[in-house]
Amino acid sequence: MITRRTLLATSAAFALTLSIAAPAFADPDAALAKLQETVLSKGPNGEEPAAASSVTLTNEELSKIKGMNATAAIVMHYGGNDWSQAQINGLQTQFAAMGIKVIAVTDAGFKPEKQVADLETIMAQKPSIIVSIPTDPVATAVAYKAAADAGVKLVFMDNVPAGFTAGKEYVSSVSADNYGNGVASAHLMAKALSGKGEIGLVFHAADFFVTKQRYEAFKATIASDYPDIKIVAEQGIGGPDFSGDADKAASAMLTSNPNLNGIWAVWDVPAEGVISAARTAGRDDLVITTIDLGENVAISMAQGGFIKGLGAQRPYSQGVTEAVLAGYGLLGKEAPAFVALPALPVTKETLVEGWKAVYNTAPTANVKTSLGQ
Repeated sequence: MITRRTLLATSAAFALTLSIAAPAFADPDAALAKLQETVLSKGPNGEEPAAASSVTLTNEELSKIKGMNATAAIVMHYGGNDWSQAQINGLQTQFAAMGIKVIAVTDAGFKPEKQVADLETIMAQKPSIIVSIPTDPVATAVAYKAAADAGVKLVFMDNVPAGFTAGKEYVSSVSADNYGNGVASAHLMAKALSGKGEIGLVFHAADFFVTKQRYEAFKATIASDYPDIKIVAEQGIGGPDFSGDADKAASAMLTSNPNLNGIWAVWDVPAEGVISAARTAGRDDLVITTIDLGENVAISMAQGGFIKGLGAQRPYSQGVTEAVLAGYGLLGKEAPAFVALPALPVTKETLVEGWKAVYNTAPTANVKTSLGQ
């Protein structure tokens, strides 16, 4: 005989079974808010992150540095985006405040052999400091080691050469929370798709620490938090024409997967290629999320276009922090091995505030016009 007690017990057991078996759906807004309070990334060698706010110099230390007549070179992996220019601006501003002369700024075009040649040319000028981001951690290691052996104080952005140890070959490395920004871009994709749909990924086909973090974080977040979103296509791009390569990759995805609802791109320049592919395919409904707040993707977002949100780095502040850490190197002051700045989710609603946080300046005239300001 089935009693009321039996029914209640059965219902309770069934509810418990459902709670255990059912996937956990994330609340994107709550997850995005939490991301800005913490750092998920570890350093290139698994280091725990130190806060950028902990990296400071006293007035006495600044005076000592100004008396050294130190020089610095900025050796970029790639200069063709707003992120790189913001880093350079932050570095140059802070170096000027420290009395350090910047003697060279180079762009390797994402080619390791070009970066090695850049380093060799710069070393002939005997800089006190090199701030750099290696294009390839293995292929460039010998050139950076030669600089370290010559007594140059090395500070790295995001990536470090293979076999290097903080406090030995280099002072410190500084990064945005690239894993966190990958997570942010996944939550933003899910929010724009209302938690359901089919998506494709355009990732960076290179052994590059930070872009791998973004890709892995995006995939892991979609898999764990949004089981009704399926990744049905993936394509890597190697550059140097990242926008053109992404255009081709996205076009192929849209042709092969006519029901595709969204595409994630590993940073803003590839995202521009995805936008081009979506326009050509007449897919005005396609959702795109990415990482890095470049002007072109900001304009798309401001106009209510394809870009529905992105995870932003804080490159200007990152550059300032790198310059200060170079001062640590000159002084022989102990530095944290890895410093990270938290992820910054940006949508149309937070675009103005986000731009100021990223670039330390007001949005460009083009972005303001796109916002109707």
